[in-house]
Amino acid sequence: MTSPVDIITLENFESKMPRWNPTSSNHLYALVDMGSNGIRFSISDLSPPSARLLRCVYQERAAISLFDALNESSSAEDGQNRPLTFPADTIKLVSQTLARFWKIAVDDYGVPPAQVTVFATEAMRRAENAAAMLDAISAETPDLVVHILAPHVETLFGSVGARSGFVDVKGLFLDLGGGSVQMTYMDTHAAKAEDEVNYAVAAAMAGESLPFGAARLIKVLENASAAVQAAEKSKLHGGMGEAFQKLRAKFPSLAATAAAARETDGSGIDIYVCGGGFRGYGSMLMHKDRIQPYPIPIIGTYTRSGKAFSKTKDMLKANKDFDGKIFGMSKRRRAQFPAIVTVVEALIAAVPRIRSVTFCAGGNREGALMMKLPYAIRESNPLALLVAPIAPSLASAHGEQTTQMHLVLDTLISALPDDAPSSRTATVFGQQLGPLFACHIWARTGQDADLNASAALHDAVTGYPGYPGLTHFGRAVLGLTLCARWGAGLGPIDHQLHRNLRELVDRTDSNASFWADYIGAVAAALARVVTAWPVSPDAIKDTIRFRTSTKCGKKHKISLAISISERAARGINLQDLVDIFKNVAKRADDKALTVITETFAA
Repeated sequence: MTSPVDIITLENFESKMPRWNPTSSNHLYALVDMGSNGIRFSISDLSPPSARLLRCVYQERAAISLFDALNESSSAEDGQNRPLTFPADTIKLVSQTLARFWKIAVDDYGVPPAQVTVFATEAMRRAENAAAMLDAISAETPDLVVHILAPHVETLFGSVGARSGFVDVKGLFLDLGGGSVQMTYMDTHAAKAEDEVNYAVAAAMAGESLPFGAARLIKVLENASAAVQAAEKSKLHGGMGEAFQKLRAKFPSLAATAAAARETDGSGIDIYVCGGGFRGYGSMLMHKDRIQPYPIPIIGTYTRSGKAFSKTKDMLKANKDFDGKIFGMSKRRRAQFPAIVTVVEALIAAVPRIRSVTFCAGGNREGALMMKLPYAIRESNPLALLVAPIAPSLASAHGEQTTQMHLVLDTLISALPDDAPSSRTATVFGQQLGPLFACHIWARTGQDADLNASAALHDAVTGYPGYPGLTHFGRAVLGLTLCARWGAGLGPIDHQLHRNLRELVDRTDSNASFWADYIGAVAAALARVVTAWPVSPDAIKDTIRFRTSTKCGKKHKISLAISISERAARGINLQDLVDIFKNVAKRADDKALTVITETFAA
């Protein structure tokens, strides 16, 4: 008996796929994404109160290209859609692979069978014998149900999965897989202002899915005639352009951004991209980044300017000329690179001015997990949950800041000049990493300061794996600031990492590394006087205070006064506090810093 093809649509996905239940005794969810270029399997822990983190406890990828497995007829390379079928050996391999994934999830990890979800995308949508594949899967694993995503649902999951890695977003979202490419638009700021709980679904409905994935397009570029190649490229460019104009007409904030974009003031449209194809392009950009070796070994939240993104000819040349291994790129991805570039060029032609492009780690699986969660959890700030795993006593059950945390942050911020806007944006505070930084100020105080400085850099670069909300810029700012808190006494092996992180943040904001040094020094001064995490509100305010003033001229002159209670000053050489800041302004040609100390009666 032929299995029915279960299509998941925007209208039925909530009822067809298991929902998250906060009172459940088991919060493990297994997902299998039968993509066109490979089959990805993961198990995630959605236990409250940290469900928003989508914590992955197991993942695996089967290198099975469903798109390549489709047997095209001899005339299918003329650019026309022809009946496509899976061969018997592919059907057998896929059914056995999914049976193995089921065993890992249910038997090895204890995932409830009802919380195992399998979904397929473009290759299964196009296959004439998709039902035969479903029959074979059902024969191997009778309790396993495979859902085929309608294009709009794939757009929904892809965009929400990419969005899951950030606190807030505003920009175009694109997902490039093996069989198709999706485009839509999200603005979480506008959605929250309008109390729009279904903005993700609205974005998916307005989005477009085009049948120009990397696996499909590379076959056209390699095998079709010049006329067919030109026709397919024209369809791709036309489809991209129409998709963008449709989104521009639908979303006022996109229309306003596009209308205001100017080359001279650095404005333009921000773009977020996910899917293996775009991540491959990002890996090539990272490979050719002028910061070498590039210090952060993950493609997720890697951001480049629109100008850098648009250097497609340079990227093609690098792919062709470089014989060694390129980090993050498989042989298959490199073979598909001309097709990836073709899609990138169509995107560049469609969007009038691209300001930045951010490569996202999330995709369909993360999006499917996010859509299981209630709106309030989906839209919560994941960074608020960073403190709890590191210092549970400093965070409440829902990530709110304690009174003492507020006190520490307010004290640190009081050392920032009011008339220096960059100090608010280019710092751990502007990146919403203040609580995470604060909880590290008194950590490791029994260890050597130079070792702590080194650990601060490496922890920020490689720590918090897969943690949503942490961008490359945020990681670099956090690492530099914590390194400065411990005096930045680095050995030769860490000097290059330190330099490269400084270059990374300064190309985004020329003041970023200065403020990292400055805030780190303020934290060091605070910890020198208040030697442990404050246990009461009076522990800081009756002990140490910061006061700043500034004067603008040829140099931005900052004066910092550190006031210490007479009681706390006993046994402290106040000059030692001044010396903490001696290297802060050395690398900043446009800034000068003066530090004085004084005492007050408690």
